[in-house]
Amino acid sequence: MASAKRELFKSIDVCEMAQLQPYVLRSWEAEFPGLGQPAAGGGRVYRRTDVELVLRIKQLVFGEGLTLAGARRRLEEAQEGPSMAAVAVSDALDEMARSRLKQVRMGLEAILQLLSRDGLGSAPELQLVAPSPASGRPPKRSVPAARTERGAAKRTTGKRARVS
Repeated sequence: MASAKRELFKSIDVCEMAQLQPYVLRSWEAEFPGLGQPAAGGGRVYRRTDVELVLRIKQLVFGEGLTLAGARRRLEEAQEGPSMAAVAVSDALDEMARSRLKQVRMGLEAILQLLSRDGLGSAPELQLVAPSPASGRPPKRSVPAARTERGAAKRTTGKRARVS
């Protein structure tokens, strides 16, 4: 029966197929508890689906740069698909968005009516105006007069007055 497909693989075979070091496979077993099964001799054996999972994890971690936790979440999402709760929330949000957009549209139409009723007809075009100072620097701040007087007094005496 040499033509029959092997259904169980040793960890060394999986590492060879996936081109991984054994310590990498062992660390993945810790993150993915369903990966591989203990064998009678103390090692682990892997089904064909486990090998496919190892290859998918390798692609997610090394190809897409995900962490092991990120890869696990991605695999869980792929298995589950959208949940009924997620679909219900999405539908509710869509309805809320449609309702809010309808309110905004009604408000805009009311503003348009106010503008046209006041004889403005259409909104005037806006123009960009350059700032007045040609230097582009902000104007200098003014210094309160009391501060300038104190500074002048310090400069003339050279020393601060002592308080006895």
